[in-house]
Amino acid sequence: MMNSTYPWPPDQAFWTGTFPEHTTGRTTPYLFKAIIPAAAAGPDDVLAGFEAIRRAHAAGADIKAHARVYVAEDRRDDLLAHALTAPSWDEGVDAFVPWMQDVAAAERFSLVINNLETISPALAAGLGTFLKSVIDGWGLPLGGAEQVAFAGNYSGTAFGIHEGYEDAFLVHLGPNAKNFYCWPAEQYEKLTGGKKATLGDYQALLEEAEHFLLEPGDALFLPRRVFHVGTQDTFSVSVAMPLYTYPYAQILQSRIIPDVLAVLAGEGPDDPLNEPSEMADTAVGPDAVADRLSGVGRELLLLAADRVGGEARQHAEQRWATLLSNGGWELVEGDLARQEAADAFDPEQVTPGAGITLIAPYQVTTLDSDDDTRHVLLRGHQTGIALDDAALDRDTVAALNDGDTIALPDNPELLTAVRALGATGGLHLSPRPADTEDTKK
Repeated sequence: MMNSTYPWPPDQAFWTGTFPEHTTGRTTPYLFKAIIPAAAAGPDDVLAGFEAIRRAHAAGADIKAHARVYVAEDRRDDLLAHALTAPSWDEGVDAFVPWMQDVAAAERFSLVINNLETISPALAAGLGTFLKSVIDGWGLPLGGAEQVAFAGNYSGTAFGIHEGYEDAFLVHLGPNAKNFYCWPAEQYEKLTGGKKATLGDYQALLEEAEHFLLEPGDALFLPRRVFHVGTQDTFSVSVAMPLYTYPYAQILQSRIIPDVLAVLAGEGPDDPLNEPSEMADTAVGPDAVADRLSGVGRELLLLAADRVGGEARQHAEQRWATLLSNGGWELVEGDLARQEAADAFDPEQVTPGAGITLIAPYQVTTLDSDDDTRHVLLRGHQTGIALDDAALDRDTVAALNDGDTIALPDNPELLTAVRALGATGGLHLSPRPADTEDTKK
């Protein structure tokens, strides 16, 4: 049994008191010992995720999660092709290590997996419990969070000593320990003369670093703009959880302002703003064109300033509901686990007496519209499913979000709603006993 001084999941007092106190107001690294229970995340869960990537590769499925293989600091895509197609290893870490050494034709190797939460339901749920406590106690990162696995027996992180651009937690799963070294940006720049990553021999820099020994169940908080590197002598697995707090200007530039300008620019040739430009007088040159463009631009931007508030609110509400419905994980296309869960949901077995439960850590969230219709989101399924209270009332939503199993009544509207929600990949269906017997026959 894990011996920890921290509650699981971390409570409000942890995030408002213990966490900022240990991290100097969330600005310095700190190692929280034995905070993640083994039942929430383990190295076998990461290997199961890699096996899912191999399965998707064999099926020719286009998925977001991807793996990279490194030998020392060299990225070896040729070895990845072999790792994705070679016969599988026997179960467990002990069998995986020699298997990977054979694939890499090297004693020491590194395997990096991005968007692990989309291929490992166990880690999406287990580390999702930790992420939910982060959101409840600290706040919601507007870009969501990701899982990035680092598995291997490498002598140093393949990227060398490098800078982190987001606040992150590094959760160590073991089975063996890892050494981790950190430098504040100012110290690193003073030692190296810049911000470039340091590759190769950096033993002298390690002597100037803050050192942490990561053991299974530990979580290291890594603030943004801290330089870091990991080293180890034996095989272990860690999962980084970067918190994507996108700049407001980036969200405005990429999403909100283009939408506002697209509306203001008008549609069709009859709109005054879509009148063709005049033939430009070659004797005058480009100055008149520049003046006209500037005038139209000012007009559009003034109109946009009046409308951006409403668009920003609509975007924020959509983003908020979407992220929470996806358990706080960033929403990506090619979520293999979501698709497999949706494929496993049989709408024909949605009958009175069947039971439904949310797949952890996903939640049902709603967006109200001007009429009585609500858009119901589950597992980040955009733009949501249009339902009214008669189809899915708020008490049922609350019970599902509390983790209850709902026995379906003989309510045609609710049954139709559940069939629609099943397509999101966020529902587990327990057929009524009679249906199960029919299926076996």
